[in-house]
Amino acid sequence: MEIINNQYIEFECLEAIQPIGNMYIGIINSDVLEFISLADVRRIEIGNNENREVEDYIGIQRELNITREREIGKYVNLIDATFPNSIILAISSEFAEYNPVTKLMRILYKDDVAKVLDGQHRIAGLRHYIREGKTFQCIVTIYIDMELEDQAIVFATINKEQKNVSNSLVADLYAFAQSRSPQKTAHNIVRALNGKEGSPFYKRIKILGSARDKEIETITQDTFVKSIIYYISRDPQIDRDFYKRNKNKKLPLIEGAELNRYFLRNIFITDEDDYKIAQIIWNYFNAVQRKWPNAWNDLKPNMILNRSTGFIALMRFFKHAYLHFNRIGEIVTKEEFYSIFETISIEEHQFNKEIYIPGSSGQGQLYKDLLERSKL
Repeated sequence: MEIINNQYIEFECLEAIQPIGNMYIGIINSDVLEFISLADVRRIEIGNNENREVEDYIGIQRELNITREREIGKYVNLIDATFPNSIILAISSEFAEYNPVTKLMRILYKDDVAKVLDGQHRIAGLRHYIREGKTFQCIVTIYIDMELEDQAIVFATINKEQKNVSNSLVADLYAFAQSRSPQKTAHNIVRALNGKEGSPFYKRIKILGSARDKEIETITQDTFVKSIIYYISRDPQIDRDFYKRNKNKKLPLIEGAELNRYFLRNIFITDEDDYKIAQIIWNYFNAVQRKWPNAWNDLKPNMILNRSTGFIALMRFFKHAYLHFNRIGEIVTKEEFYSIFETISIEEHQFNKEIYIPGSSGQGQLYKDLLERSKL
């Protein structure tokens, strides 16, 4: 690695071609890596979202864990310290240029050129490295001019695997996508149902998995999103890939037994603004709320109707309730859904953890009771 006139750093890189785009793998001295990413790591350290588009958009704050920084700071000074995994950076072509002939990457030697998608704690820990003439080099993976959507997906994928970011956040990041996908549609629906006054779910969903008020927010965004996608797509990643590859095309409509299984799919394919699916789910749960108002609004920990046990069971029953009217693709009204629940003989006080044990067994029992007592 070479610093040229104190203006640029230049080092060898391998170019890797992947579906998301090209990336460049190289080795940078730790002090140089600290310098070019200094402003980005510092924003995390002081809690400043300025110029951190992913975090700012979705309303999260990536925080630097001081304890972890200090632990890494001690570790890097051990005789056998190593960082075998790559630190991932996103850099604008305004500041970086790769020469495929010489295989050299040239980056402006400035303290605000690199955005850290993964590795901020390692970089922060390296600030404690006692160099004394010794070198600590780091493997880096660099993306040039990476779109915001792709930055979000890479950030989400890495952190989901490391269990540092909730599944709800992963779902939220799909909102960056410019193309359609089951993930984006489900995200938009959940956001709308949570934010619209009068909705059965108004301010009831734990957006990003970190509740502001655990007593009010009783269902996680991740649970809700998965329940919607379950009726839209067999393979949501393949659907997302189709739309990214084919900007002006639509997926083929389905029919027959497949349509009965994925009864929201054709609406997803044809309804660009996701309004219809949101309205159907709104109407369905409005009927639930009308049938059992006290149980639905009861926030006592012992009650389950408005928590994951009740919600998942109701979403399983949703298929039978919707298909009962034999109008796939159309909006079923609140009154029509209520006509089903009106016949179900479950008393409000019965929606408790003693009768419906939290977890799959309680969900299964409630689903079975709804199915049997509705005679669907």
